Order: sequence, then structure tokens, then C-alpha cells
Amino acid sequence: MTELKHTQNVGAPDPELKTSPIAEENSSEFEALRQEMPGEPVCYFNDQSFPTGVYVKSGTSLLKCTYGIWEQAGSSDPDHP
Repeated sequence: MTELKHTQNVGAPDPELKTSPIAEENSSEFEALRQEMPGEPVCYFNDQSFPTGVYVKSGTSLLKCTYGIWEQAGSSDPDHP
């Protein structure tokens, strides 16, 4: 995956900083969060904002910002997708 080389590595979430909820896509948790969230145009990760549609790496997870919720979009390890 070539796009992973250009994806920002944001590290681990810091509980003291603003981070939007992280959920697995198509899970009941994701659907519950979707109903609770007002559909924000950005997601936050450690006080940094990212627009909807942006992918970031956090550890070995690839996350996608989807209207205020981070969706787990797979592995950020190109050897073990």
C-alpha cells in the first residue's frame, strides 16, 4: 500500500488530550456512536484535528476519520494487512 508511506503516524491516544471515539466499522459500537455523534466535519487525535476522509496510523492500526469518529480501517503494517 503506497498510501501508507504518506499516512501520518499519530502514536497512541493520550487520555489527557482530545481524541474522537475509535470504533470498528460495521460494529454495533460504530452504529451506536454514529447515532450519538452530530456528524462533525473533523476527528481529533491528541488535540490535532483531521478532516473527514483522512487516514492516520496509530500503532499497528490504520484509522479513517468518518464524520467525528475514527473507524478502524485495517492494519498499518504493510507485511500483515
